[in-house]
Amino acid sequence: MTHLTPEHAARFATATLAHLGREYPYKMDLVLNGPEDAKPPREHHPIFHGSFDWHSCVHGWWQILRLARRFPDLPVAADIRARADAMLVPDKVAGELAFLDRPYSAAFERPYGWAWLLALHAEAARHDAPWGDALEPLAIAFAARFHAFLPKLTYPLRVGTHFNIAFALLLARHWAETRDPALVTLIDTRARDWFAADRDCQAWEPGGDEFLSPALTEAHLMAAVLGGGFATWFDAFLPHTAAGQPATLFTPATVSDRSDGKIAHLDGLNLSRAWSWHTIAAALGSGHPASPVAEAAAQRHLAAALPHVTGDYMGEHWLASFALLALDGL
Repeated sequence: MTHLTPEHAARFATATLAHLGREYPYKMDLVLNGPEDAKPPREHHPIFHGSFDWHSCVHGWWQILRLARRFPDLPVAADIRARADAMLVPDKVAGELAFLDRPYSAAFERPYGWAWLLALHAEAARHDAPWGDALEPLAIAFAARFHAFLPKLTYPLRVGTHFNIAFALLLARHWAETRDPALVTLIDTRARDWFAADRDCQAWEPGGDEFLSPALTEAHLMAAVLGGGFATWFDAFLPHTAAGQPATLFTPATVSDRSDGKIAHLDGLNLSRAWSWHTIAAALGSGHPASPVAEAAAQRHLAAALPHVTGDYMGEHWLASFALLALDGL
């Protein structure tokens, strides 16, 4: 598997810093309760008003903080720290919290943005800086939303876009492991409820605008949930992996137009598949016959997408975060 390098880090962070402060174009997730709500994004979201939309701004912050920690001597790292000192502060967090208290906000960014905010908090807390403490009330608010939502989600969300529940639970579980054991238990219980009996997955994917693999993201989550029991489950879920079947899971998606925001999602699919295949290979262990096939698929998907992380704003405002997952994990 290709590994994260200082060259990758500088490329990703430089591009992301540019769009974190780019307020327009911006796609609001907003229910207008009256004419007074028609105001600029920064007035609704004091921190997360760049990068085209709220969730991309959140994971853009996760990405640059992660890169600054991994490569503290990069020239751009000082700019990242200065920006975080100015933006990740309690009064701006209070503004983000106030948005959650608005009428009709219960489903705001559910579950994708919720999960990325938890990932951002987990990363911010790893720095010798006040950013994690500042973000903690927002993280607790979104963790509470997971606690309330998961018991009433009767059926899993298996789509390959923002609503995919397995991806959200991967990120949320990572945050909760050291902070909220009850949430870990809830996530693991719901994952087993939804996915433990899945067998012989047909993997009818990709859809034309997907950036997650429903099949592989589910398997990725179950690797975390099942631990030592994962290989037995996986052998039943994708029994023909060692033979490279279903072939669609091993073939990088073709991206016909990177200026089309939805079609550009497919570069993200290739990156998220690379992350999932790599994780699955490691979880199966080197002695499993599917492991080298999975690892080769990870490398193939990464090679297909990595050159296209920057270049067009429709991908550039978010793809580097998924490249970082593929290269370095959570």
